[in-house]
Amino acid sequence: MKSHWTMFRWLIWREVLLAWRRKTDLISALAFFAIIASLFPLGLDPDPRLLRPLGGGVLWVSALLATLLGFHRMFACDLADGSLDHLLLTPQPLILTIIGKAAAQFLLIGVPLILMSPLLGFQYGMTSAEAWQLTVSLVFGVPILILLNAAGAALTLGMHGGGLLSALIVLPLSIPSLVFGAAGNISLVGAVLALTLAFAPWATAAALRVSLG
Repeated sequence: MKSHWTMFRWLIWREVLLAWRRKTDLISALAFFAIIASLFPLGLDPDPRLLRPLGGGVLWVSALLATLLGFHRMFACDLADGSLDHLLLTPQPLILTIIGKAAAQFLLIGVPLILMSPLLGFQYGMTSAEAWQLTVSLVFGVPILILLNAAGAALTLGMHGGGLLSALIVLPLSIPSLVFGAAGNISLVGAVLALTLAFAPWATAAALRVSLG
């Protein structure tokens, strides 16, 4: 058990270091989130009564699109350099490896995105309570998006045009969390997260085994 925990921490640290070397991808995703969320208030009537009901939905859609950027390469780089085969051969369960990679992505992209969301929410005339509710919903919702992206990346691993195929898989699956999150229903988003944690890592592991033959 201790060795699994050590391997889990090492995997997160490895993912953070590799992502830092490719920090352009991280900056691009966060910049994309900020730009998409900021364009809507500029293109609509600045009346807060109009913008406020739209804020939660726009920020959730922006978060979904930002997490889609580059996530189809979640396993592709490991496949290209051969490290994915080594990860599959380690004594650590594959499920734990997948959760570790997802946890690293949450730290790298999810946490900055969540911290940015209330600041962007104020553009829509949100109150502090509404911005806080949005932030909490994203705390539960962003892990859902990351886990679904991991499953999509595994299913399309090695395919030509994998990014588009992964997006087509992930977008329909993310609708429940998007609907509940945009409505501010944190308890239902939490329920979706529990279901996603129960099924997505196993689906991702099965897809990786199939993709690698």
